[in-house]
Amino acid sequence: MKVLITGSNGFVGKNLIAHLRERKDVEVVCFTRDDDVAQLLPLMATVDFVFHLAGVNRPETVAEFKVGNTDLTLALCDAIKASGKTTPVLYTSSSQATSDNPYGSSKLAAEQALLELERSIGAPVHLFRLPNVFGKWARPNYNSAVATFCHNIARGLPIQINDPLARVNLVYIDDVIARFVSVMDGELSAKPFVEVSPIYDITVGELANQLNAFRNSRNTLISEPVGTGLVRALYSTYVSYLPVESFTYDVPKYSDPRGVFVEMLKTGDSGQFSYFTAHPGVTRGGHYHHTKTEKFLVIKGTACFRFRHIVSGDFYELLTTGETPRIVETVPGWTHDITNVGEEEMIVMLWANEIFDRERPDTYAMPIE
Repeated sequence: MKVLITGSNGFVGKNLIAHLRERKDVEVVCFTRDDDVAQLLPLMATVDFVFHLAGVNRPETVAEFKVGNTDLTLALCDAIKASGKTTPVLYTSSSQATSDNPYGSSKLAAEQALLELERSIGAPVHLFRLPNVFGKWARPNYNSAVATFCHNIARGLPIQINDPLARVNLVYIDDVIARFVSVMDGELSAKPFVEVSPIYDITVGELANQLNAFRNSRNTLISEPVGTGLVRALYSTYVSYLPVESFTYDVPKYSDPRGVFVEMLKTGDSGQFSYFTAHPGVTRGGHYHHTKTEKFLVIKGTACFRFRHIVSGDFYELLTTGETPRIVETVPGWTHDITNVGEEEMIVMLWANEIFDRERPDTYAMPIE
């Protein structure tokens, strides 16, 4: 399949191209504002699908709304008719298409031109009235609060909030692209209007607070719940705006004669991750927990783990090495320690199911005799 993307240099266009170029069965042809409208006619003779993403939303004059949205769409329709083909068209309209303003009116007129194309020659038309789209590569200080906030907060710059209680509807760029591709592949029958889901609802103040929490997590080491939903999408977007010098950051390292201990990441409800080292012959631990549990993974060296039940006195020990990935889990009510029985430095990854609380550490010394 050969597809044409108008507005290919824009935020949505760049993301769409990045996804389509991962497919070996799709060839992408680009059309930008630097190209002559007359080129649409020869292009339409060769393509099988059109992503019409080009448009104007921040013009210098009101008249540019009509030129960049309505007139360009009319020219595209004329080119499709002249080609003698019924090439499908996917159009990114706007949720403002029903609003009484120059931008909305120009988008609505473009929709009507495409619907007339479908009625006259049968070319399938798919219309997306998109709300605010966010994600990587959106231009800051343009028309996206998410992009502007991410750019500024990632650089320690101030942000301006006129009304923190104002609500915004957001869709994530990857969800948009997935819907686009489904339409192109003929997997969706909905037309002419196609919706993207999920649509997220959030206040401007909540948005700013969440992005600031991402920034602060590098100091607290406490991660936000970034695995699902809006927080996942916002976090991915936020880190995409980091300047290259912020791709890395330091975490505290605690050293003593036994080795080092480094905390990497803490979570709000699933504990924390760290690692420690031990010199040959060094023993760490010698304590038990009532509730806390831990998982150890030796990634270098040889370790002897010892366990003794604090009531019955039952004893158990085992060896693990960095050569074989094997998790050792501590059990409440068993005192435990770990000794480097090898000849090289031992490195051990550690997960604890809760963040260490110095006021209530749930850690009680009891050496294993």
